[in-house]
Amino acid sequence: MSNNEPTSAEQGPRSEAWKTALTMLQTAQPPSIPEGAEAMTVLIEYPPGDPGTPPHRHSGPAFGYMLEGEMLFELEGEPERVIKAGETFWEPGGDVIHYQDGNNRTDSWSRFLVTMLCAPGQPMLTLVDDEELAQRKDRRAPRPA
Repeated sequence: MSNNEPTSAEQGPRSEAWKTALTMLQTAQPPSIPEGAEAMTVLIEYPPGDPGTPPHRHSGPAFGYMLEGEMLFELEGEPERVIKAGETFWEPGGDVIHYQDGNNRTDSWSRFLVTMLCAPGQPMLTLVDDEELAQRKDRRAPRPA
């Protein structure tokens, strides 16, 4: 060969690890993706006991993976649940209110990654005001006593 790159015989045996390296963590029905969406991946880190972002919505779907700790997660129409390290979550975005994403632990940090598909020209996160929360209170799942 004229270019000093090794031939496949000189590279040695190929790895077979790729055949078992993939672990499926989450599948979801394809959500509506805004035309011309921009994808972004963000790291969120909350200190112990932090309540997280106030009620909000995203302009497009969001897919997340809990790296460390626990998150109290609640979407409009669904009961709140705890997401633990190694677990995934997703939300459709659009008109769905995301009520909670706070740290469920008071003794450790929570860290999670989120990949969001944002509608062009719109913020990736919009807070929901108290008036709208009151108007839509019937859409929120019953809260634990």
